[in-house]
Amino acid sequence: MSTKRTVSQSPPRPRPTAQRKKSAASPALPPLVRDIFARTRTAAFRRYLRELLLELCRIDTTPNPKVAQMQAAEAACFRILERELGGLAFADARLERRPINPGIQAHPNYSLLHFTKTPRRPQGLSPEATYANRSNLLYFVPGGGGGAGGGQSVALNAHIDVVAPYFPPRVQDDTVYGRGACDDKGPLVGIVAALKVLSEVLARAGRRLNRNVLAMLVVEEETGGNGSLSLAVDRELRKFYDSILVAECTDLKIHPANRGAVWYRAVLNAPPGVSAFEMFAFVNEELEKEGAALRAESRHPLFPQRPVQTCHGMIGPFGEHPSRICGEVSFAIRFDRAPDRPTELLVEDCLEAGLAGYLGLYGDKTRVTDPATGKPMVARHYDWRRESDGFRVDVHGATGHMGAIRERDGAITKMAHLVRSLVFSRAKLEARAQGRVAFELARPAHGEGLPPGAALVLEGGQGFIPTHGITEVMERLRQAAQRGAGNYLRRIGRFERGEDVVTVAYEKLHNVAFDGDPDSRSVRHAVAAAKLGGFWRDEPILGWTVSCDARLFATEYPELEVLTFGPGQLAFAHSDEEQIRLEDLRAAVEFLAIFILRQTGTLA
Repeated sequence: MSTKRTVSQSPPRPRPTAQRKKSAASPALPPLVRDIFARTRTAAFRRYLRELLLELCRIDTTPNPKVAQMQAAEAACFRILERELGGLAFADARLERRPINPGIQAHPNYSLLHFTKTPRRPQGLSPEATYANRSNLLYFVPGGGGGAGGGQSVALNAHIDVVAPYFPPRVQDDTVYGRGACDDKGPLVGIVAALKVLSEVLARAGRRLNRNVLAMLVVEEETGGNGSLSLAVDRELRKFYDSILVAECTDLKIHPANRGAVWYRAVLNAPPGVSAFEMFAFVNEELEKEGAALRAESRHPLFPQRPVQTCHGMIGPFGEHPSRICGEVSFAIRFDRAPDRPTELLVEDCLEAGLAGYLGLYGDKTRVTDPATGKPMVARHYDWRRESDGFRVDVHGATGHMGAIRERDGAITKMAHLVRSLVFSRAKLEARAQGRVAFELARPAHGEGLPPGAALVLEGGQGFIPTHGITEVMERLRQAAQRGAGNYLRRIGRFERGEDVVTVAYEKLHNVAFDGDPDSRSVRHAVAAAKLGGFWRDEPILGWTVSCDARLFATEYPELEVLTFGPGQLAFAHSDEEQIRLEDLRAAVEFLAIFILRQTGTLA
């Protein structure tokens, strides 16, 4: 797919409330749109959105090696959605739980089932076992085929799964907080509510949609996209739609393109006498440098902001998810004997020097206000305290989606800077302490530490845009990790090669980047819907700065018009303050209802 015009970075978009009220009062609005607004701009409708979202967010749909628990949680969500969709007034509409096809394991976009692995089951489960009795939920609304408006049949896609750790929902003022609030149960509620409103409006007008509408409510987006992949390769299902909108937390912006992402898993098998933890600090450095190089090379008209993020989500027992920024990690500084005060001061100087290097590259987030809390993004960069034979250093960051890494704060990379500074000053530290010093990953405050003799495992993600192929990105990351290990080995006088001690695999998410036409018919209809909804600003159409299931449909069907749109802000996705404003959710409902009318040629 190719782009057809040059675009540039858009300015910040004001919130839609005031402009939307003005639109609602306009006498030029089509009757169907006036009826939509009459239904969506009431206190009762706001309560409907809130209660449905809370009901879905109360169900924990995080990945689970006990797939029976995943199936039960998915089924509970589907029962709620079937209750809401089953009573709508569309003629001949039907619901279907379509099983996940285990045959997708042969597809190049298939994601390995890493979440099914356990210590007792290190190979995980087979696709047949994982997907037994599991499905996606489909809602078919056949078009009437009449009218002079023409149009395209359209699919709407959203996912019900969420990332760990789960936390239950709550409401404060106009905002719903909770895991899945914006990623992706809020956008999913937007689809359901838009269909509800449309069914009422069309029934009142004695009308029906000119073309088909298909709602795809899917599983396993967060683990790689196998739920949507099962639908994307379904050629019979493809006959029912001619375009697709994937609902994600895009802050009410319209995107015909997505950046790509790949998750790495680097295993550091240090030879005897070599510290895998110290090696990690140099591996991290080279991965960060390679990410910066990829970003520098990434010139593309749909991605002027160059959303090429490097995120390190997990190290040993710390972290929850490769693409969730790690917010807390700890390491220990060990001496042969209890350090004296001059040694303590030297350690402090080394930590501060390492921190200064980090802040010079990534900024000081203690001076940035977190919009979710009104407090500093990070209260302190690290705490440290004396232990019997040294010190424990607790490094703090700010969690969130990897797409927001520049706005948040990665604790793993910060720790790598501190550790490298200590390694650089090892000789002086040992001279001061009159004995050896070692640096090692500490045990988490809650949970088990790294078992003795175990290899150190790092996991994270690398974003990229259509200027780079996924195979190239994977190879460059592999070389960077091994180059970092080699740098450390040479520093300590060893002769092993980096490729002998570091293996890099890509067993999890591997999303290609894609670019669509920013002037397609779907984009034009979406812009028109945003204008009627009152939140459009005359701004360029850009690619989304993260990746989602949209790329599965775009790569499977290059001719298909694929959009990503939805309520909620990416900065809150995957974070400990995940949230969505009900006003934004309502704006998305109005947009989706109008977009469907225009896309299907029903709003002549």
